[in-house]
Amino acid sequence: MPRFAMQIEYHGAPFAGWQRQADQPSVQGAIEAALAKLEPGPHTIAAAGRTDAGVHGLGQVAHCDLQKPWDPFRLSEALNFHLKPAPVAVVAAAQVDEDWHARFSALERRYLFRLLMRRPPATHQAGLVWQVKQELDIAPMREAAKSLIGLHDFTTFRSTICQAKSPVKTLDEIRIEEVATPGGPELHFHLRARSFLHNQVRSIVGTLERVGAGAWPPERVGAAIEARDRAACGPVCPPEGLYLAGVGYPEDPFA
Repeated sequence: MPRFAMQIEYHGAPFAGWQRQADQPSVQGAIEAALAKLEPGPHTIAAAGRTDAGVHGLGQVAHCDLQKPWDPFRLSEALNFHLKPAPVAVVAAAQVDEDWHARFSALERRYLFRLLMRRPPATHQAGLVWQVKQELDIAPMREAAKSLIGLHDFTTFRSTICQAKSPVKTLDEIRIEEVATPGGPELHFHLRARSFLHNQVRSIVGTLERVGAGAWPPERVGAAIEARDRAACGPVCPPEGLYLAGVGYPEDPFA
């Protein structure tokens, strides 16, 4: 059975998350249903990471096993035809080795969080950004973010329902950039690590927003991570600004 990798883009708003669910729409369920239109029988795909309800995908990666050796371009075109009108697209497909795994072969995950700073309600960006009404000071946010880089116990910044065996993770990068958009100024948070805990990115961004708003001094973020206590975390920001931006592998299957 040939195995295919798929690079997937999706708008998370209509879905209860990536993972297939019995009674709610999911991204995984939509793709598996499209695969069933191409080849009969139940299909189970594996992804590089599970995203929560409302979280978007720019560079999610999943793999599937099929009965026949599809041309990758024709496979992506056929899937996109059967995915309509769901806001899901297979951006690229590639045949990979039978032992290649979207999750276990991955070396890193990259997330983007978009935060819009303006008072009028968002229109074109609605559902795609977290909107705050005041300007944030980026300098202390960058200073505070430095304390989160590296190997840490991230108990403070993970959900109480996180199923990871250990809260210890290595955060390789947090980069915050100011971006001028037609809809107003945005802050883009870029986070990179081999793996993330449940709600880790949203907890970090929500905490850093408190620093940018002047409610927290930068050093309080370092104290929060040292506390290893969920109660020391700032607010968890909403999911609509979060994107799984990309997944890194030893060799890019889509190159």
